[in-house]
Amino acid sequence: MFTYTTKLRVRYGETDQMGYMYYGNYAEFFEVGRVEMLRSLGLTYRWMEEVGIMMPVLELKCRYLKPALYDEEISIKVTMEKMPGIKIHFKYELFNEKQELIHVGETLLAFVNMATKRPSLPPQLFLDAVKPYFQ
Repeated sequence: MFTYTTKLRVRYGETDQMGYMYYGNYAEFFEVGRVEMLRSLGLTYRWMEEVGIMMPVLELKCRYLKPALYDEEISIKVTMEKMPGIKIHFKYELFNEKQELIHVGETLLAFVNMATKRPSLPPQLFLDAVKPYFQ
């Protein structure tokens, strides 16, 4: 299992009139978590695209427990529970500054060959980077 945590502050433009983060912005926080998790392995989304792989989202699940508030620093905990294949599954837990769990979510993405537009295995360098977490 591989877990990574990063932080992101709720900006004014991401909130509604009550100062609550707009519900659609949680997916963007998930993306930040995924991107930073990949970066922690020494890889980037840009590199994935350069080697011909894109990663579209197939499913998104969200459960809102408490609102994320304007100017709060949110901890985004991202977990991969199993070794990726053609698909990769992420779980998310978002915590406010009081370390209260405020949101849980999941995404399912696929690895897709950009030239053929067909599902594909992830690049070997990616597999080599995550393999130690699943042994």
